[in-house]
Amino acid sequence: MFVVFPYVAVVLAIAVLIYRYARDRVAFSSQSSQFLESPLLFWGSVPWHYGILLILLVHITVLVFSGAWKIWVAVPARLYTFEIIGMVLAALSLVGLIILVIRRLSRARVFATSTVWDWLVLVALLVQVGSGLLVAILNRWGLEWSLNTVVPWLLSIVRLNPQPEDIIYLPLLVKLHAVNAFVLIALLPFTRLMHIVNLPISYLWRPYQVVVWNRRPRVRS
Repeated sequence: MFVVFPYVAVVLAIAVLIYRYARDRVAFSSQSSQFLESPLLFWGSVPWHYGILLILLVHITVLVFSGAWKIWVAVPARLYTFEIIGMVLAALSLVGLIILVIRRLSRARVFATSTVWDWLVLVALLVQVGSGLLVAILNRWGLEWSLNTVVPWLLSIVRLNPQPEDIIYLPLLVKLHAVNAFVLIALLPFTRLMHIVNLPISYLWRPYQVVVWNRRPRVRS
């Protein structure tokens, strides 16, 4: 889980992404649609996207600039501030995601367009955001201790010299959060999440696309 699986997930994701991008790049879409249902889509999508994007940004900067973050969070007031902001963003993301799940379950037209992959990725996202929020609540000051445990493990994977001893002694919830992140990476090219790697990324600020299927009606005998 902490030595082999991260490489399997990344290689699988890259290979399938390249294949799908070369084969049918115009099919990349989250299929979000005002045609399907608007109110719940808005109240779920806005907190989910903005919350999770900011959380991902912090995760990436902590990984890339871990030395600077160690100096920054050495001041307790800064550590407390970022802990509170992180929990608020995680809660915001979780609420938005739950609304999107409710929308998918309660709207017949949305439910009818859902696939097995949609449900798999929704479960994985709920596990990821939920476990992250629980880690922030139950294992406080994660921004500090993760710099000496999770970050070195991730960097050792990047350097092709995995050091699992940096993470295997952490609480089970933390390990679940770490492994599930690579589960999401492996699922990415098989699901609608693939639209996040599409270029240009104007979908972040454009209105929701209106999707209307134009299919030939079945001929009744």
